[in-house]
Amino acid sequence: MTRALSLAYLTSHRCTPPEAVALAARQGYGFVGLRLWPNAPGGPQQHLLGRPDVLRETQAALRDTGVGVFDLELIRIGADFDAGRWAALYEAGAALGARAILVAGDDTDEARLTQNYARLCEAMRPFGMTADLEFMPWTGVPDAQAALRVVRNAGMPGNAGILVDALHFGRSHTSLEDIRALPRALLHYAQICDGAPGTHFTTEEMIHTARCARLMPGEGGIDLAGLFAALPADLPVSVEVIHEERERDASPDAWAAACLAASRPFLG
Repeated sequence: MTRALSLAYLTSHRCTPPEAVALAARQGYGFVGLRLWPNAPGGPQQHLLGRPDVLRETQAALRDTGVGVFDLELIRIGADFDAGRWAALYEAGAALGARAILVAGDDTDEARLTQNYARLCEAMRPFGMTADLEFMPWTGVPDAQAALRVVRNAGMPGNAGILVDALHFGRSHTSLEDIRALPRALLHYAQICDGAPGTHFTTEEMIHTARCARLMPGEGGIDLAGLFAALPADLPVSVEVIHEERERDASPDAWAAACLAASRPFLG
């Protein structure tokens, strides 16, 4: 069975949105992921919001190549969450035909986080995208069980989702049984990369690896074969590999091609 494969933002972070679309088309990806909202104030992003010329150029690239936008980044749910803050992101997603928005749960008050996640799903519902909650071991949603608990307690909104990132699977208290227990209706895509597994890393080490130093599939010790056997065989996969030091010696095309080639053996 052929999976849909997406070129994640972190794999193409050196590209503008239309450049990322063209790169995906050249290297055989069917979709792209775009980071239109930074992961922290002043953090890296692809500038499109509030720039109608870039939006039009990106839409033209999508039409010309047949590549689609799979996911947009990034919404963070903190203690002061306001679903209206991301209105421009919802609108851009609808304009680009995006399928999902990646959501990070930063609030350690799980009851409040759950309420705000439900509010987010309701705000996003008219725009036709899913709100895919990614578990990350240093956040308020540290593992797959926590993600499932939040979504269930939010009332299982119709556009709710849980995102499985291979790196966070390998570095959290998440078992293959936990992955198999995730309802199929909540799984819209997963992310593949590799790294050193374990739950002993500091928060700073985990964040550095996630943002700057992921390994290509097969180069680390995460059980990628087991993980992708536990996930649905037709689940779309986002290839998410960034390694800032190694990328200095590789063009965006060479990097995207190598990451895709390394991912394929684990995806059936």
